[in-house]
Amino acid sequence: MTAIENTALGRLEKEGRLLNAVFKGGTIKPGRFGFRGDVALKFQTQVADEKRPPDYSIEQVLTIAQDGERTIPVLAGYLHSFAYLADVAGVLDSALSPDGSYFMFCNNIDLLAKYRVKLGDANFHVLPCDESTVWKEMMDLVGINKDDIKKLDSGGKLDYLLDAAKNLDLSCDEISYEDGLKRMEPVKNRNENRPV
Repeated sequence: MTAIENTALGRLEKEGRLLNAVFKGGTIKPGRFGFRGDVALKFQTQVADEKRPPDYSIEQVLTIAQDGERTIPVLAGYLHSFAYLADVAGVLDSALSPDGSYFMFCNNIDLLAKYRVKLGDANFHVLPCDESTVWKEMMDLVGINKDDIKKLDSGGKLDYLLDAAKNLDLSCDEISYEDGLKRMEPVKNRNENRPV
């Protein structure tokens, strides 16, 4: 059984950043640890022992990490604002690799846009997310049908999807983070038009 401490996710776990886990444990691949949940980017100030939710996070994260490796090979998640991408690079920092595949679905970019943004050593694919989940968006992106993976357990499904995503070559406009900030749209209210 792979221990999270021996993977690139170990530091994030120690810092209390891995939250709301839907899945957190060894996958079917030997020496691999998988995580589905949220990664806290900015914590609220804590008063006494009160535990507060983070100000904002990378939500709906899908990622895997290999035992003994210092970097995360592939990660996908949802950001409520493109501006948080700088925090993603800052918080994940040494866990990101120039060879990694990182997908960020953003609420406030043009629905037809696809960007590649380099921050530090890492390249991020920044994609629009409209009324969908990261899981569904990634399944569509890599062209996996849910029937392909229905017999697999949670860890197996994560392996299958992220192994396919690792080799994905997306054609995107290369832009700078600063350019992305200029192009981003106002953040949409997630609760708008939802039935009460």
